[in-house]
Amino acid sequence: MTETTVVHLLRHGEVHNPEGILYGRLPGYHLSENGRLMAETVAKAIGGRDIVVLRSSPMERAQETAAPLAAVLDLEVVLDERLIEAANVFEGMRVAGGNGVFRDVRAYRHFVNPFRPSWGEPYDEVVRRMKVAIDDARAAARGHEALLVSHQLPIWIIRLAAERRRLWHDPRRRQCSLASLTSFTFEGDRLASIGYSEPAGALLHDNPVPGA
Repeated sequence: MTETTVVHLLRHGEVHNPEGILYGRLPGYHLSENGRLMAETVAKAIGGRDIVVLRSSPMERAQETAAPLAAVLDLEVVLDERLIEAANVFEGMRVAGGNGVFRDVRAYRHFVNPFRPSWGEPYDEVVRRMKVAIDDARAAARGHEALLVSHQLPIWIIRLAAERRRLWHDPRRRQCSLASLTSFTFEGDRLASIGYSEPAGALLHDNPVPGA
């Protein structure tokens, strides 16, 4: 009989970022109070599932999102560099408000190729590393479930690739809210379905920093 394995991709919770900085891979950005509540809400919602593997991006916000899950599931959080946020040349810059990066003419040279994209890590590279991370977690959790804590862009890009959709897109149209789950269900080695849910949806409000 074919084994069913589920790999959940969990986006981290809300981050304390009052200045609207695109923080990307920058250190020092932690969950807000609401973000911690999001993480706890997710842990309560899925803590009873058959999750036997728990891995996280090394960024603080991802590890902090994984922490209550580790406690509920009684699992160790294993850091996986492949789950990290996509690199972006605009890290450390404001992306919200009247003086954001999109109003700075010096930034326009980075917008020449939205298909690669020219402002950051190529989408194809994001797909490759996320696919390997998912495949490794699936092998480790075969017949059970795995949970990987990552970031909006990597989660959305691997979903687009898995659904055979084009990788370039409008960031405002991503279906990957804070603390949301994108779940890949495998029958044996075959991807059978992709699901999406928002266990902490009641705690969501507008997130002014795209791709965070």
